[in-house]
Amino acid sequence: MNFLRATLTIQDASEPLRKRAPTVDEYGKPLSDFMVIIPGLRKKPNQHIQRTIDELHRVLARFSGVVVFAEFNLALNLLWVSIRPVHGVRHEIATAIRSSVPAAKLVSHI
Repeated sequence: MNFLRATLTIQDASEPLRKRAPTVDEYGKPLSDFMVIIPGLRKKPNQHIQRTIDELHRVLARFSGVVVFAEFNLALNLLWVSIRPVHGVRHEIATAIRSSVPAAKLVSHI
């Protein structure tokens, strides 16, 4: 299983996320997950979408030590992020995303 995505990808969601997103790290320790929605993004011009994806990638790269998996589903305007369970990092990442992409909304975290 690939535990670290080198790039943030746009998927067609033909395979369920539960089959792609890891639930444990390479040491067998459970991961934590959260979702961010960016309402209306898929309806924006391609250039705007690409800038947003680039910005998400830049933000997540700053947390490469804890982000294990990240995927943006354009059809759902949904970013899924799997992270190592480090106290407070989920909030820190979500805040960084909101600072860079103001339309982003934290939907759920597990």
